[in-house]
Amino acid sequence: MSRKAAVVALTALAPISWGSTYFVTTEFLPADRPLFTGLMRALPAGLLLLALTRKLPSGAWWWKSAVLGALNIGAFFPLLFLAAYRLPGGVAAVVGSVGPLFVVGLAALFLGERPAVRTLLTAVAAAFGVSLVVLKAGAAFDLIGVGAGLLSSLSMSAGVVLTKRWGRPEGVGALALTGWQLTAGGLVILPLALLAEGAPPALTGANLAGYAYLALGNTAISYFLWFRGIERLSASSVTLLGPLSPITAAVIGWAALGQALGPVQVLGMVIAFGATLAGQLTPAKREAAAPAPVLFSSTEKNTQEVSMDLEVSAVRR
Repeated sequence: MSRKAAVVALTALAPISWGSTYFVTTEFLPADRPLFTGLMRALPAGLLLLALTRKLPSGAWWWKSAVLGALNIGAFFPLLFLAAYRLPGGVAAVVGSVGPLFVVGLAALFLGERPAVRTLLTAVAAAFGVSLVVLKAGAAFDLIGVGAGLLSSLSMSAGVVLTKRWGRPEGVGALALTGWQLTAGGLVILPLALLAEGAPPALTGANLAGYAYLALGNTAISYFLWFRGIERLSASSVTLLGPLSPITAAVIGWAALGQALGPVQVLGMVIAFGATLAGQLTPAKREAAAPAPVLFSSTEKNTQEVSMDLEVSAVRR
């Protein structure tokens, strides 16, 4: 396996892990607490990484970490939840799947990554495939919901591009930078969760186990791999791994929850997966032309985390 293929495979574990969020939410977590769930994913993971690395930002990295944490997590989660509450889950997921197109545009503007026609077609194919997997007939639209969904995708896309542009400070490891962003994002969500949902609910053992998985495997480890991938791959290659999230959610729903997968859903999964693979086949010369990052990078897309749309639908139920 080539070095790039190994990096792609490890980075792909992040959206695959995010695809399990729907199942964990429906089976282990209390209902009607989407912002609290987002808080429990981000803040404990960030504080744990801070404790392990014992490294705090310095100089300009105080505000850079705050900006990246807000874009990747702090703004992304609430906007995504708002979209999911105002729209059917499938519509919200489709709106969120335009993230690769945002990344292509922002990467051209800020990173000098000139988009190839194939990249644009691949991003469109990925969004189409996701729509076949999750979009149901008769789905309703809401302008506020659509706007929130687009802003959530734009927020995560901007976070991906700025993470790649800024890199990471010399002498600071990937885990420390990840901890900075997760902590900053969690602190943004904290007051929103308290204002919108009130005091934390009483938690059972199953709830605690679910939150532990989300904080450790689904967030701390996954975002570490995601940010590492942003450092080593082009921005468009990373974001085109996003369709693996709804594909994973659909497969887990079929295998563990007995949810039906019809021919249209299977076709959508094939198209989305094919677009994901095609997005990693950028010619070597184009990859070499991309600015060499000295970075690591930054959370729940985008990333995206399209499966979070499904998660919120589950919480709402």
